[in-house]
Amino acid sequence: MTYSIAMAGKGGTGKTTVCGLFINHLAQTGKGPILAVDADANANLNEVLGVKIETTLGDLREEIARAEVALNSPIPPSMSKQEYAAYKFGDALIEEDHYDMLVMGKTQGKGCYCYVNDLLRDQVFKYYKNYRYMVVDNEAGLEHISRGILPPVDLILLVSDCSRRGIQAAGRSAQMIRDLDLKAKSVRLIVNRVPGKALDPGIQEEIAKWDLDLLGLIPQDDLVYQYDAAGKALATLPDTSAVKTALGKIIQTLGLV
Repeated sequence: MTYSIAMAGKGGTGKTTVCGLFINHLAQTGKGPILAVDADANANLNEVLGVKIETTLGDLREEIARAEVALNSPIPPSMSKQEYAAYKFGDALIEEDHYDMLVMGKTQGKGCYCYVNDLLRDQVFKYYKNYRYMVVDNEAGLEHISRGILPPVDLILLVSDCSRRGIQAAGRSAQMIRDLDLKAKSVRLIVNRVPGKALDPGIQEEIAKWDLDLLGLIPQDDLVYQYDAAGKALATLPDTSAVKTALGKIIQTLGLV
């Protein structure tokens, strides 16, 4: 059975960095095969991992949608749309040594995309069963999961920065997850960019107020800034870096190593 993990949080919390390094840790510790999915509209998980993107599922969605009305359809007459979607799906699947990656890409344009979304959903559901883990970098609203385009998740990790506003946003996300009845087995909180070794009492108070299940802390790490400024993939950070060390302990706590 594939164990699926979704990460969510408001912009600017370092969610995508945490997600990319989480995937990298699983891959480096031999927990593959892993399906990494970038479901954030502001897709840049590939930059954290150092992967080049050629085609997204959004590109494929638009291509099939246009083919339905185009005079010169790219879909051969002998091929159904289902067969074409299956054939082209491989173009959007990026294959690395220990993980594969899909980028959901841009949101749909005007018109009805229900049929095309169903085609792509069928392909995602077909492929993801071949992996030990699926790790998804989501936008705050978890749209692709709530709409059923991506499979249900076992664990949702809410990523917040070390601020009251960040914790409040995570609390609202936790409430939304309950309201949407996403049926995740566990919803837990990771607080990122923590100065020092402990949270301020005011932040601890806010976490308790929202009844959030704190999984772990990731410290502020100047190396992350330095690598980002230099355009280096954060997955290439040394294993001894503060952020990688802390994330490794969090993954151990989850029992995934």
